[in-house]
Formats: sequence, C-alpha cells, structure tokens
Amino acid sequence: MNARMRHRGPDGAGEFADAGGSVFMAMRRLSIIDLEGGWQPLHDESKRVSLVANGEIYNFVELRKSLEKAGHRFRTGSDCETIVHLYEEEGPNCVERLRGMFCYALWDARARRLIIGRDRLGEKPIYIYEHEGKIIFASEMKALLASGEVPFELDLVSVNQYLHYGWVPEPRTVLKGVRKLPPAHLLIVNVDPWSVETREYWRFDDAPPVEGEPASLIRAELENIAGMIVRSDVPVGVALSAGVDSSAVAALAARRYPGVMGAFSIGYTGRPMHDERGMAREFAAYIGAPFYEIEISVDEMVDFFPELNYWRDDPIADIAGYGYYAVNRAARENGFPVLLQGHGGDELFWGYPWVVRAVEATRLKGIGRRRNWLSSLVEHLPRGVSKPELVEGLYLLGGLAHGWKKIRPARNTPADQVVFYDLCDTYQIAARAAHSTYHQSFAARLGDSVAAESFRVKQPWPSADLLIMRLLFGSYLLQNGIAQSDRLSMASSVELRLPLLDYKLVELVVGLQKAAPSYVLPAKAWLREAVSGIVPQWVLDRRKRGFNPPVTPWINALKARYGEDLCSGYLTESCVLDREAARRLITAGSRFGVRNDLAFKYLVLESWCRAMTGLPTKTTAG
Repeated sequence: MNARMRHRGPDGAGEFADAGGSVFMAMRRLSIIDLEGGWQPLHDESKRVSLVANGEIYNFVELRKSLEKAGHRFRTGSDCETIVHLYEEEGPNCVERLRGMFCYALWDARARRLIIGRDRLGEKPIYIYEHEGKIIFASEMKALLASGEVPFELDLVSVNQYLHYGWVPEPRTVLKGVRKLPPAHLLIVNVDPWSVETREYWRFDDAPPVEGEPASLIRAELENIAGMIVRSDVPVGVALSAGVDSSAVAALAARRYPGVMGAFSIGYTGRPMHDERGMAREFAAYIGAPFYEIEISVDEMVDFFPELNYWRDDPIADIAGYGYYAVNRAARENGFPVLLQGHGGDELFWGYPWVVRAVEATRLKGIGRRRNWLSSLVEHLPRGVSKPELVEGLYLLGGLAHGWKKIRPARNTPADQVVFYDLCDTYQIAARAAHSTYHQSFAARLGDSVAAESFRVKQPWPSADLLIMRLLFGSYLLQNGIAQSDRLSMASSVELRLPLLDYKLVELVVGLQKAAPSYVLPAKAWLREAVSGIVPQWVLDRRKRGFNPPVTPWINALKARYGEDLCSGYLTESCVLDREAARRLITAGSRFGVRNDLAFKYLVLESWCRAMTGLPTKTTAG
C-alpha cells in the first residue's frame, strides 16, 4: 500500500507497528519543512503518541511557540509535530487549533485509540474500508486496493450519480463498501473494546455574523494568509492564469515570499480563445516572476488519458483535468515542489452565474407557493426595507427573468430538493438521456434511486445564499476541484496550496455574507475591491474566462482512440452500459450534444476501471 503512493512522497518512507499488533501505519514523505529532520512517524516525549500525517500545518510556527512555553520539547522542526504535542494538551479536540490542509492518523497507545482527522475543507483525502472488525485507510483509492482486501465492485447508486454530475458526491465513492471521511471530521477507533465513532468538529454554517467593511477585512485576512502560505524550505511557485483569483494569490504571496517565485501557465496548440498564456506572462512580468509556459496538444492529451484517470484516483469527468496535471508536472520539472493556486475564488465570491440563479430559485422555493411568486417575495421583504434590501430584491427579479427557462422546471421537484446542480447542462443532459444508455439489469438494480438525493435538504431552509454556498463547497468544489488539485499535484510530487480555501478566510466571508449578502453584487465584487491596489486594474477589469481546452476536438479525439473500449469493455461486461448504446455514443458529436457529454463520462469511467483493475487499454487509431 505504501509503495503504491510513492508519488505522494518520493523523498522517503516511514512505518509504525503497535506492540500489541492492533495498528500498522505507514507514510511517504514529500520533504517541504525541515528537510533533514522531519521524518515520520512523529512521537511525543514519552512515545505514547505516534503520528503519520499528510499535508501542511500553516500556523505551526505560532502553535510551536505556545507549546514550548507550556513545556513541550520538540525533536524536529516539522510542522506536523505540533499535532502530537497539541494532542497531549487537548486530546482529539486539538484538531480545532490546526490551520492548513491535512489528514493524519494518530495512535494513542495508552488509550488504545486511533484518531484519523481531515481538514475542514477537505483538501487532503482519506479513503476508508471497514469490514469484519477491521479498518483499512489510505490517502488514495489505489493504495486501498493494493491491500488486497478491498473488492473491486462498482456501487450502482454512485455510478448513476457520477453519470449525472461527472463526479461522485462524498462520502460515497464509486466502489461498494469504500467511503471517504468527510471534511472537518474525526474518525475515532477504540480498540479495547472495539468501537468506531465519526465526529464533526467544524461546520460551515456556524461562522458568526461579521459587521464591518468587507473589502478591508478580507484584505487583512488575505495578507495574514499570504504570510503563512509561503512558509517552505523548498522553492515555491504559482499557477497563473489571466483571472483575478490566481493573480491575487500571486501578487499577495510574491510580497511575502523571501525568494523569487516562478509562475506557470498552460495553453493549447493553435492558441484558441481560452488560451491565457499571453495575459499570464504579462502579469508575471508585473510581479517580477520568471514565467514558464506549457503548450498542450490534442495528441499529448489523448496519449496520456489512461494514465490521467489512474492519477485522478476517482472517476472525474473534467475535460480540463490534463491541464491541471501539466502545470504541476512543469513546476516539479523546473524545481518548484510547492505550487500556489487560486482555486476556490469562484465558489467563495460568487463567480459562477448558475450558482447565483440557484440562490434565486431556492430562495423563492423556500418562501413557499401559497401565492404567486411575486407576491410571496414582496410579503417576505422585511418592514422598513432598506436601500440595499431593495436592490437585492430588484436584482432577484432581474435574475429570475434572465434565467427563468432553467429555473422553471425546479418548481415541480420535491419540496425538500434544493434548486442546485440540476441547473447545469451536464446534469440536465443526463437526466434526459442517461437511463437510455443503461443496461437493462443496471436500470433494474438501480431501482428508484435518484441522483438529486445529494442536494435534498429538509425544510425549513436557512438563508438560501449560505445554503447554496455550503452545497457548492461540499460538492462541485470538493469532488471536482479540490480532488483533482490534490491527486494531480501529488502525481507529480508537488504540494499544491490553495490560499483562498483557508478556513479563516471562509469563516470571514460567510460571516460577512450573513450580515450583508453579496451574491446580489457583480461577480467577485468583494475580492476585487479587497485586492485593488495590489492587482492592477487591467486585470480586475477583465471578463471571466473559463479554464477550458478545445472541448469538442478533444472529446472527438478521445472517442476515436478509445471508443472501442466502451463497446466491449469493463462497463459493458459488468452490465452497466448497454452495448448498442455504447456504439451510438462513440460516433462523433458536437460539444453541446448528448452524445459527447455522456460519451466523455463513460470514457473516463471505463478508463478508470481499467486502470484500477490492471486491464489493458485498447488504442484504436483515429
């Protein structure tokens, strides 16, 4: 299992076996802090507590100072050693003091207790298989399967969800019996007597309301994060696009980093519309960062497709995935084992128009249908409506008029179903056509399972904007964005850091949102104002550009190369995909057609199954 994760830590390995034979833990190390001394497992002074950990504790300097004042003696300069001594002081609740991205396993020999902890936003993963009084856990699915004790059997409910979303909602995975520990949770396993408890230690919704001027408060928190995020004993780079998010991260970090940061950007052969290299190069020059660009060709992407799905560890149907991998690989090859990225800005600062539409529709649905929607809206405006509240109401009406065709079907959904991912084209395509591709035995075994179960929330609902933001963080961001960020950086032995997902920043923005909703403002209004003066106006004024490659040529090229895998592959042999439907899917199609959208999802899932089971991949020339 440990050997299967060598890419996550090529610099060394560590193992721990409990004297009683109850626990065995192992880890791979990617050396970032204390290159010579930070080897794991890490122990307390008495070696009663033993720890293996993945990730980075950003506030370890501050924690170490307070722990040393309390009398603790550190053996290393490792950031993760702070977890051991915090546990001595505070027990399992020590996780609440950690700021960073992490997953750890801690064995308390005296209490005969194992504690597995995952960070608040889920930047670091943990897969769990529990069977017959035994728990097997690992940072990656491929390591879990390497145990030889986890059967490879697709979970049909998860497959159906995957074909609607393009990813599987956590804590489910696509394999039966394998789950993920949710973000902001502890798994506590007591050995004598045996018991297993899952405990939540942080909730998105619990951030207290914050009064104050949003831009200045956000700016101060960003400056604080920037000072922590660049702590490293190896060179730090930044993934740079033309957008506000990555530019803000790069500008803030460059001011605090003691060395020279490298900037990395990708583009595509022929420089299509979404190629951002020119604008990224311009901004890199502005902050004085050496610039490295990577050009991706169709053939390169197609050749790497099976390996990409192996590294992603979960089936994730994101056509932009190879770009994420390529930029991390370039950072490693050029000597930057740490890379910063602006992921999370769209989710935190309302960068997606469909998410704003989801808020509008969910708010109306939560208000109820006692009268027509306009009178219900007016009725629920507070007495003595202030100007900002009036602006919000008018914006809501305008947004509904603009997106009414997509919002209207949601009125006929169950009362506890939030208007959310069903607004997305990919979900709507699957809702219309996915079942026609299912093998009849798959459809029969699936029964009445509904893909939308993952965004059903019992009414009464909290504030619609915070509800949608929480769902977004716990679904699309977590299972598509964060999952790929971790696996595809680790595939190149790069530690990817996401400053805009620091939990203190998230709490601040949620608190501000409770006091004065910002979804009614232009996209990323708070962030743009917060970084004004650091990021130049010619960047702030740019329109949002999606991180998308040439979608249709790429998918058609994949179908030409790997299409025969669908017709006689793992999915057809497992009676998931109907063989005749597979034949129809592999013919060329347009970007916006059912054929391409579903075909791409099936190609990813088929390739993933083959990679995880060791089946060969066919390579039909196209």
